[in-house]
Parts: sequence; structure tokens; C-alpha cells
Amino acid sequence: MKIAVVGITGMVGQVVLEVLKELKFPVTELIPVASERSLGKSISWDGQSIPVKSMQEAIDARPQIAIFSAGGGTSLEWAPKFAEVGCFVVDNSSAWRMDANIPLIVPEINIHTVTKDTKIIANPNCSTIQMVMVLNPLHQKYKINRLVISTYQSFTGTGMKAVKQYNSEKNGEPVEEPRAYHHPIFENCIPQCDTFLDNGYTKEEMKLVNETKKILGDQSLKITSTAVRVPVHGGHSESVNVEFFNPFDLTELKDILNQSEGIIVQDNPTEFEYPTPLQSKNKNEVFVGRIRRDESKDNALNLWITADNLRKGAATNAVQIAHYLRRFF
Repeated sequence: MKIAVVGITGMVGQVVLEVLKELKFPVTELIPVASERSLGKSISWDGQSIPVKSMQEAIDARPQIAIFSAGGGTSLEWAPKFAEVGCFVVDNSSAWRMDANIPLIVPEINIHTVTKDTKIIANPNCSTIQMVMVLNPLHQKYKINRLVISTYQSFTGTGMKAVKQYNSEKNGEPVEEPRAYHHPIFENCIPQCDTFLDNGYTKEEMKLVNETKKILGDQSLKITSTAVRVPVHGGHSESVNVEFFNPFDLTELKDILNQSEGIIVQDNPTEFEYPTPLQSKNKNEVFVGRIRRDESKDNALNLWITADNLRKGAATNAVQIAHYLRRFF
């Protein structure tokens, strides 16, 4: 298949290339796309050196699927133009996620909502994806009433600017301006992911609220969140407190998670078996552990969830969607 990867020189774009190879996606022609400043560069793919193309050049090449990882503004401008020539667009930005006419897809949960007429498909926020992977089978069985979420998110989720800031601080070098974070990220935790809104929450925190409701198809869910940026390379972690309407048996609940696609349960704390972000690095699955009752509340549960934010949180999820789209050709 003829595949365009938009934003190919960025962190997620590079991981998309890795995942396409690992999941053996049948790419017959790769169209690497990046901003004007990257034109003239080349991408190594399958033993070839392929020149980076502009947006219009990519559209003129008529790809069947385009995976976008180039930011919301770029997606809003260009995704409809790719769609106009019959190309499916899988978009990693936040631009389309809350559009009522655009499906917000985690393949293990709601890929069935995508049809051959769905030309733009939104990839959810990285921290949302890993959480709903674990919550969805439990919601189906026990019906979630309320979520209290605390995230511990890798600075890699902010992109190359954050990686450069971290490395400069670690090496005692001047930080290039404008910096990714107002505060140091090396040896620090920053209780701010994205910008603040009028309600005192950040955009990242409200993504967890709104995207979870849309993906799980339940606007009645009560959700509150705090998102924290941490000096971790490996991936994102989340402490999630879940209150169900219905009682649950802990053994049965763990069995449900063990049998769910894309989830690995690591829950034997006496043997120090629980997920860590470093252990999840470069893996496509979502890991869950520290599964225990909340003894302060009826029908409540505590979970610890980790995943590679550049993999299942972005590139892997997008490529899985692209795999599904193959059936329409």
C-alpha cells in the first residue's frame, strides 16, 4: 500500500516507521512528508534513501493512507485536503478528537465505528489510550461511576524540544530558548502538562476527562485528573482510582484483564512484580498492576498503569488503525 507519514522527522514519525516494519505493514511505497525546512533531506527505508516531500507533493502522489504526527494546526489545514483525494487520514494531534463527526479510535475498543466513508480518524491522547485500554473491559462488566486520575508522564511526550531541555540540564549546559518547560525537568516533577484553562485544569487533564467519555461512549462518567511531567524516558504511568456502580470480585476482575487483548497484568507485589515505565519502553502493550481494593470506599479499586507513550500512546495505535483500514481496499 502507498503510505504517507506526515511529520516523519519528529519523534512520533520516527517511531511510526519502526512500528510499520515491526507489525509487517505491507508498504509498497513510502511517502515521507515534513515541513518546508526538512525538504532536501532524505529518509532511509527498506534499504533506500527517499527524499522528503512537501504536503502538496504527497497529495499529488495519492496515498491510500496518511498517518499525521505534525501538530494540530497542520492537521486542520491539510488533513481535509488528503481526504478530498480519497486518502484515509489517521491523525495523532488533538485537532479532531472532540469533533462529533470524527471517530476517536482505540482499535481494541471501538474500531467497529470506522467505515469506508470515514476519511479522517483521530488518534486519542497518549495518556488516555493506555488508561481506557484497562478501563474498558471493567466498565463493560461493572459500570464505572467515577475516576480519580494522577499521571506521571515522560518528558518525551512534549517532543524534541523537551528532550533537548532535559539533556542540557543533565549536562549542565545552557538551555536553548524558548524552552519546553518554565521549570527544570531534570531531577524534577512539574505539575503541569500543556497550558492552563479557565477552570484551573490543564488541557492534558481535560483531554483525559473528555476523551475517556467519548471513547467509552458514556458522558455520565465523573472524572477528575492531575497530570504531572516527570524526568522519565521510558513512558507514561498513571495511578487510577475507579469507583464502580456494581460490586466486583478481585480475582474475577484480574481474570478479565488477563484475557483482554493488548493488556499485560503484572501484579505480584510481594515478589516486586508491578509495571514500571522503564520496563514498558519500546513495547506495544499496556501494563497494569498494584490492583487492589480502595478500602475507604465501597466498590472502589486502585490501579497502576504504564505504557510507552510513543508506542501504544501514539505510533502503535495509529498503525493498528491503518491495518484495519486495509479492508477497504
